[in-house]
Amino acid sequence: MESPTLPPATRRLLHTREIVCRGYLREDGLLDVESTMKDVTPEGSDLFFKRLGAGEHLHRMRITMTVDTDLVIRQLQVHTEAAPTPYCADSNPAYRGLEGMKIGPGFTRKARALVGGTKGCTHLTELLGPLATTAMQALFALRRETGSLRSAHQAGGPLPKPSLAGMCQAYREDGEALKIIWPMHRRPEPSS
Repeated sequence: MESPTLPPATRRLLHTREIVCRGYLREDGLLDVESTMKDVTPEGSDLFFKRLGAGEHLHRMRITMTVDTDLVIRQLQVHTEAAPTPYCADSNPAYRGLEGMKIGPGFTRKARALVGGTKGCTHLTELLGPLATTAMQALFALRRETGSLRSAHQAGGPLPKPSLAGMCQAYREDGEALKIIWPMHRRPEPSS
C-alpha cells in the first residue's frame, strides 16, 4: 500500500546534526578512522547548564579509532569538545575498554554492552556504528588499491566467504551479487 503524499509546507530549521567519518591509511600500515558529530542550534537555546548562542554547538564530539587490517581496535581516543553539561566528558575514558575488540558481526551489540547506557555517552556510543562501517570501507578501499580483492578471484581454488555475506538483501547468500563474487563452485566444501 502506497503512503499518501503530503502537501508541500513552509519549514523552519530547528536543529542540524552532522556526522562525518573518514578513514586514513597510516604510514605504519594501520588505519585511523575518525568520526565527528556536531549538533547545532540555529537560533540558540537556553540549557540548564549554559546558554547557546545562534549557531553554537550543542554537541561537538570526535572519536579516532586505530585498527589493524584484521579490524582489531588497537587504540581509541575520544574527545568531547562541546556538550550540554560539564559532566558529559566523564565517560570518555570508558571507551578505551573497546581496545582489542574486533569489528565484525556482533560488534555493535558487544560495544553497547561495554559503553552503552549509563556506562558511556549516548552520542559517542551512536558514533561507533558509523565508525565500524567506515573502518570496513577504508579496508575495502585499501584492498582494492593493492589488488588483493581481485587477486583472490583470479587465483584458483576456494574463495573465503565474503565479509558482507548475509549483511543485507543485496548480499544475501542466495542472491545474484554473491553468485557473482562468491560462485558456488568456488565455495569451500562444508566440513563434516
